[in-house]
Amino acid sequence: MKLREGLVLRPLGSQYIVTGDDLSPVDFSKVVSMNATSAYLWDKLSGKDFAAQDMAGLLTERYDVDAQTALADAESLIAAWQKAGLLEA
Repeated sequence: MKLREGLVLRPLGSQYIVTGDDLSPVDFSKVVSMNATSAYLWDKLSGKDFAAQDMAGLLTERYDVDAQTALADAESLIAAWQKAGLLEA
């Protein structure tokens, strides 16, 4: 999977929000915001094909988290990004 093209992550205080040029397929009935960890992953994965395992690897490299927890967190984040329409297949 891949992050949708045309989306930009912007800082807003201690959080980040997703904006872009063509947002019609993205569900913005709720603001798409991210914390610093999600923003770190977004930055590292932007423009690349990735799987949950890739995301989990980034988490274990940067944070004190075991592989099983990192994978579960990655899968949860991917599901949230898919639900918000932020990913391409």
